[in-house]
Amino acid sequence: MIPPIDVAALPAPAHKLLDPNAPQKLQELAARGVAPGLKPADLVAVVVQLQTSDRPAVRETAEKTLAALPEPLLAGALAGDLQPAAIDALARAYTHRLDVIEKIVALPRLAIETVEHLARAGNEPVTELVATNEARLLEHPRLVELLYMNKQTRMSTADRIVDLARRNGLDLPGIPVYREAAAALEGELIAEPSPEPTPDDVLYTETAALAAELEAPEPEDTHTETEEGEEIVKAKYKPLYKRLADMTVSQKVRRAVLGTKEERLLLVRDRSRLVCTAVARSPLLKEDEVNLISRNRNVSEDVLRIISSTPEWLKSYQIKRNLAENPKTPTTMAIRIIPLLRESDVRQLAKSRNVGAAIQEAARRHLDRRKQ
Repeated sequence: MIPPIDVAALPAPAHKLLDPNAPQKLQELAARGVAPGLKPADLVAVVVQLQTSDRPAVRETAEKTLAALPEPLLAGALAGDLQPAAIDALARAYTHRLDVIEKIVALPRLAIETVEHLARAGNEPVTELVATNEARLLEHPRLVELLYMNKQTRMSTADRIVDLARRNGLDLPGIPVYREAAAALEGELIAEPSPEPTPDDVLYTETAALAAELEAPEPEDTHTETEEGEEIVKAKYKPLYKRLADMTVSQKVRRAVLGTKEERLLLVRDRSRLVCTAVARSPLLKEDEVNLISRNRNVSEDVLRIISSTPEWLKSYQIKRNLAENPKTPTTMAIRIIPLLRESDVRQLAKSRNVGAAIQEAARRHLDRRKQ
């Protein structure tokens, strides 16, 4: 937690400006960045503190001023002894200005919470800047998690920091697919930091852009079945399918966790266990997607095991029914679901030729118990 502005540490003129009983006009001038006699760092601290004023006009003026500080004032403040709360406020106001952030990350009183904000919300150049400090990443693994989950972070950088964490035995619960991402990098050649994106980075960003163009409000299965029962990719998804097919396993894993629903519905069919299970662990996965996945008989048993073990998805009756009826669902998982189904559905399951004998028998036993 970053402590608030330490008003007591500011010079006497600042105390007068921040006194709740100070004339409102005087405070409004200070909120505009006008306070003769104050050093830039102290004046910025005053503006930051005035953002918490009980006076709406003062508060709103301070917020506008901080977002557009005059360049001489901003430069002077960054060269001074800024308090952690003032540094954090500037980092949030100028997150996408690399020239400002480069100075901020070098400040001695920089709080780790401020770096976390940059890792979470920074654009590509800012995340590159944060990711280059490997000592800080190892000391604060949360930064690796935030950088990986930030869609603006380069793919090559995501690989590099996950590999760093893997080699140093870090556990990263903030990356839902950390195990898959780390396993995908074993034996791989990791790209060194570079001023420009790598060809793989370009492929990754172009794929993300194409996927965004294809994204629809409601989920639609990316495949259709032929008369022979073979699944084929629908025509409009073939360009996206090809781009995904050209990716490395680690790239697919990250698209699985951060991409669009169309990408997830393509990648859930991937031959790599690391990729398809990453889809099932994505925090962006929605119930309507799981409904499509859970009824698909070409989906991996590993995917259905994860879905069957996720309480959120078992709240849906349709998903429970899909899992019980899907022959790929692990038998023990399907048997546990049978008592949660309506009697009419259990009766159909007991007679179904599409499930294994163990499922049919479990359904019959359940019906017999209900009769008793």
